[in-house]
Amino acid sequence: MSKTSLLAGGAAAAALASTLLAPHTAAAGIVAPPDKIVIEIATVNGSGCPQGTAAVAVSPDNTAFTVTYSHYLAQVGLGAKPTDFRKNCQLNLIVHVPQGFTYAVASADYRGYAHLESGATATQKASYYFQGSPDTAVRTHPFRGPYDTNWQATDETDWGQLVWAPCGVKRNFNINTELRVNAGTSDPAKTNSFIAMDSTDGDIKTIYRLAWKECPA
Repeated sequence: MSKTSLLAGGAAAAALASTLLAPHTAAAGIVAPPDKIVIEIATVNGSGCPQGTAAVAVSPDNTAFTVTYSHYLAQVGLGAKPTDFRKNCQLNLIVHVPQGFTYAVASADYRGYAHLESGATATQKASYYFQGSPDTAVRTHPFRGPYDTNWQATDETDWGQLVWAPCGVKRNFNINTELRVNAGTSDPAKTNSFIAMDSTDGDIKTIYRLAWKECPA
């Protein structure tokens, strides 16, 4: 299957992602701060997000933000370079939190498109941690060929296991994502397998939902 197939699949995935961008009502136990939050990208590093290909936007109700990728694809086989089997993106975010509040990432929605030949496999992985904190949350989602459609993965954390930003201390938030493809028993000399969080005709938006709570007085 050629990369042109990503056009149709990417468009469908983009349409699915766009439906998630409407303001979300805060879930039970989540209190959105009354003031606006601002999220900036401090640094972006990785083969899956070259400079200028990732952007962040905050939802109107302050309970979610999206990261938009325009170039994020891992592949093996025909047309692929030896290093293309793994792509990653490390986002270092500066979150300006309203006074008296702290936050944690409660869930994240990832969407994209994948074409995996029979015998090939792929993995989507994400790690979340605050600068200087030993606590890291890691989530992994496997895919197995034959596969030729849109994919989605959701990372969720129970309220009691959320990793909260320290109150009164500015700590950058890090998100490290990875896409990986393994040819497995497929023939990379004759076929191509790939997994993408991007498309050529529409950006894919990854949604991160925030939980908020008031800091102790």
